[in-house]
Amino acid sequence: MTRLPDFRLETYFSRWEFTARHHLTASDAQTMTMTELLALADDQDRHAWETLSLGYTETFGDPALRQAVADTYTHADADDVICFAGAEEALYVAMQVLLGPGDHAVVVTPNYQSAETVPLSLCDVTGVALDPERDWALDLDQVVAALRPNTRVVSVNFPNNPTGKIIDAEDFTRLARLCDERGIHLFSDEVYRGLELDPSRTLPQAADLSDSALSLNVTSKSLGMPGLRIGWIVCRDRKLRSRLERAKHYTTICNSAPSEVLARIAVKARERILDRNRGIIAANLPVFDAFFAEFGELFQWRAPDGGCVAYPRYLGRDGVEAFCTDLVEQAGVLLLPAGIYRSELTATPADRFRIGVGRRDPEPALDALAAWLRGRR
Repeated sequence: MTRLPDFRLETYFSRWEFTARHHLTASDAQTMTMTELLALADDQDRHAWETLSLGYTETFGDPALRQAVADTYTHADADDVICFAGAEEALYVAMQVLLGPGDHAVVVTPNYQSAETVPLSLCDVTGVALDPERDWALDLDQVVAALRPNTRVVSVNFPNNPTGKIIDAEDFTRLARLCDERGIHLFSDEVYRGLELDPSRTLPQAADLSDSALSLNVTSKSLGMPGLRIGWIVCRDRKLRSRLERAKHYTTICNSAPSEVLARIAVKARERILDRNRGIIAANLPVFDAFFAEFGELFQWRAPDGGCVAYPRYLGRDGVEAFCTDLVEQAGVLLLPAGIYRSELTATPADRFRIGVGRRDPEPALDALAAWLRGRR
């Protein structure tokens, strides 16, 4: 296995995430307090929380949590769910199980870095880029052209991080069918599902479309609870699910018992939490619209189709890398420059930055950014 490179995003965050005065690039929706979450618990889960024993948990995950997750799918049951310590572990374990020397994978870019670096450490990988000049469109013909006889995985992420793009449901269904016809596993990162601006554009979950597809999700993003560190994969291929469980024996083995109880409360209350988070984003977007309208000479802005991050273009002559560095050092406002999302597989735009739109009260951060920009005019 090839040595994995530094994780650029996490390296950048380790320097700035908790020291910058304004975290304006958060990838998660507004979080909740323990009191707020426990208020959503039913009697059974509240009792489970209050009487919880702090022993080991099942490697597959708490049975009640797995059932709660399965209930959010059309064609899955609890046995099709395996839980992990966040989405990152799930992605890592899945790629270790699915790929090896002599295999090939196709990965859509731009993406969360490990979506390409983990497969690249295991086998040959071909990238297919979303097209920024066509509203980040995915060309399925390019996906087909990238496939090989030894392709084992096609990896996608919609709503996309960092662009906020959602492809058409018809194209997503066609992609799942294409993978089935060729014996390929569709690996679908769905961590922003539920935060679509237009609910009619919500994509079906990959595991509902195909027995061999893997749907990845987590409490961190749409539900806004990254501190729980609970993610899951849903896959109706029981042999594959068993292989995932055995691979997990070499990572976390099992999850935190308190986190799993809290996660099942959150998943059961998912619709109420998502309604709340969509409301926060809907209230925020006019604020971002007004900000970018004032500085139209510096930015090209488009709200995301879904999720709580967007990827505007920076038009300044200093370039986006210098812009983001000067901004955080001089004004304490944290954004993620395009270099964080550069790909080894495809060309990726060098003039973009990620901004978060899912947390309450973005005005102080935007005011600080605006004051800094006005001072540079």
